[in-house]
Amino acid sequence: MQLSVIILNYNVRYFLEQCILSVKKALAGIEGEIIVVDNNSPDDSCEIVKSRYPEVKLIARKDNAGFAVANNAGVAVAKGMYVCILNPDTVVAEDTFTKLLDFAGNKENMGITGVKMVDGTGCFLPESKRGVPTPWVAITKVLGLYKVFPKTAAFNKYYAQHLDNNTAGEAEILTGAFMFMEREVYREAGGFDENYFMYGEDMDLSYTVLQSGRQNFYYPCTAIIHYKGESTIRDALYMKRFKEANEAFYQKHFKGSVAFDLFMRAGAFFFSFAKKNKKVKPVNPQEYFLFSKDETLKEVLEDKLGKKVIRLSEYKETMLHTEGSDNKKRTEIIFDNVLLSFADIIAIMQRHRHDCYTFKIKPEGCNFIIGSNNSNSRGAVLQW
Repeated sequence: MQLSVIILNYNVRYFLEQCILSVKKALAGIEGEIIVVDNNSPDDSCEIVKSRYPEVKLIARKDNAGFAVANNAGVAVAKGMYVCILNPDTVVAEDTFTKLLDFAGNKENMGITGVKMVDGTGCFLPESKRGVPTPWVAITKVLGLYKVFPKTAAFNKYYAQHLDNNTAGEAEILTGAFMFMEREVYREAGGFDENYFMYGEDMDLSYTVLQSGRQNFYYPCTAIIHYKGESTIRDALYMKRFKEANEAFYQKHFKGSVAFDLFMRAGAFFFSFAKKNKKVKPVNPQEYFLFSKDETLKEVLEDKLGKKVIRLSEYKETMLHTEGSDNKKRTEIIFDNVLLSFADIIAIMQRHRHDCYTFKIKPEGCNFIIGSNNSNSRGAVLQW
C-alpha cells in the first residue's frame, strides 16, 4: 500500500466529513487508506464515519489522551509506505497526494514534507513553513521582530521567511495539521512524543527527524485549506497547555538558563493571551453568489439564509474581483463541489482573497455548507 492518511478528530463532525470527502477524492488512483482516530467526541462524528464512510478505518477511543497518543495509535495500524498526519479541519486538493508521492520519489534522505496552507479566506498561513525555534528564534517571534525585519536573516527564521511562499525548499519545522513522510521515518523517530498533550508535538517530531540527519521540506506546488482551531477553544486551559508545550520543548532540546525560561514562560503566556482575546469582527454579507448548476440548491439556501442568492452556472475569472480592487460590497461566495473540484476552489480562494469576500463550500453529497471567515475564530456550518 502506498499511503495511509491519519485523521485525528475531536468534536468537529462537519469539518471531518468534508475532510474525508476531499481525501477520498485525492486518493483516487492511489493504493491508500483513511484512518480516523476519534478522541471520544461528544458529537456524532463516529456514527457519521460508520454510516457514510464504512471503508474508513475508525479507532473510536473512550478517552481524550491528546494529539500524540491518538496519532501514534493511528500510525500503529497503518499499512502504507507513506503516512500523512492530517487535521480534520482541512481540505486537500485532488492532486495533493499524487504530487507529494512524485516529489518524495525524487528525494533522497527525505524526512517530513509539508504543503502550502491557506485559511478559510484564501490567505497564506505562515506556519506552513518554520525554522527551528532556538532560544533566539523564539525571542524574535515573541517580540514580533520577524514582522519588523522580514528580510533580515537574524530575525526571519521562525516562519522561514527566506523561502518564498511559492518556492519549494528545505523547511526545518512543519505543522502537525499536515505532515507527510515515510512510515519508517515516523517509526525511527519514535512517533510523536506522548509527554506532550497538545501543541509542541509537531515541533518536537520535526526537530527529532532533522537531528537524525534527514531533510524536511516545504512543498507549495499543491495547496490545502486549514481552517484552524476547530478542535480547540482558546480559553484558560488552552493557555496552560500552550505554555507547557513550549516549556517542554525547550527543556528537552535546549535546556535554557533560568532567565531564558522565565522569559519564554512570560512570552508564551502573553502570546496565548493575545490569541485568546483577539477581537474578531463579525461579517455580515450584503449579497450571496452560488457557483452551481443546481437550481434547487439555490432555493434551499435562500430559504435557510433568508436572503436572495445569485446562482452562476459556471466560473469565469472575471466574475470575481481580485485582492486590492475597489469593490467594497461584502459578498459571500458559495462553491458547489459538484461543479468545482476542491483544487479549483482552493485556487479561486487564493486568487480572489479580498477583505470583502468570504467563502463557503457545499461538499458533494452533503446537506450543509461550511467555511470560516477568520483563522482566529470558529468556522460556520449551515445545515438543512
